[in-house]
Amino acid sequence: MNGKYAILAFVFLVLGFLISFSYQLTKERKPNNTIAEEQWNKEYETRSLLIKQEESNAKLQKELKQKQEKVREFEKELKDQKQVYFNLVEDVEKYRMFVGEVGVSGSGIEITLEDSSYIPDGENVNNYIVHESHISKVVNELFISGANAVAINGQRLLNDSYFYCNGPVITIDGNQYPAPFVITAIGDPTVLIPALNIAGGVTDQLAFDNVVVTVEKKDEVKMEPVLQDKNASS
Repeated sequence: MNGKYAILAFVFLVLGFLISFSYQLTKERKPNNTIAEEQWNKEYETRSLLIKQEESNAKLQKELKQKQEKVREFEKELKDQKQVYFNLVEDVEKYRMFVGEVGVSGSGIEITLEDSSYIPDGENVNNYIVHESHISKVVNELFISGANAVAINGQRLLNDSYFYCNGPVITIDGNQYPAPFVITAIGDPTVLIPALNIAGGVTDQLAFDNVVVTVEKKDEVKMEPVLQDKNASS
């Protein structure tokens, strides 16, 4: 009997030891589980914040793209308006140039019209001198060919200028100038000269009418603005 009690006591001792050890182990592991849970919560919170931030960034990027699109539209509008204003300013400058409000300079040509030096006996002198129609042909051809400004004997022609011949002189806006008649034009010489010299063109027509025509290229032609009032001067 004593042996049985001894064995039973030993069993209970071992069992108590195991229970005590299990409890102690569980007690020691519990804080680790708590730490792990807190760490997981922090990671979850961080991930949630990161997701929210990414969503916010995506939203901001979308808004930025929309703003950039509006900016591009505004820039295009401004560019178009700038081009319109530039064209208007350019047109105004052209009109000011045509009416003589501004001085102009540039490459161009010089055309000299002279009476014929030889008049056969018995011929009508009027058939061998420069007339208003001859000057008009040259001036019209120059403007049609793109001349920016034209002057006759230094008198600049304006949009409402008038001229006519009276014997050996020409009257331009009330001012008289003697022959020879020198017509200067500002424009591209490579365009103006061929336009005058085309077969059957102005130069050939004037030569047929016994007018001596000389065409010369000029690197620079200057024309001052017309400041005086023509009506007042007349």
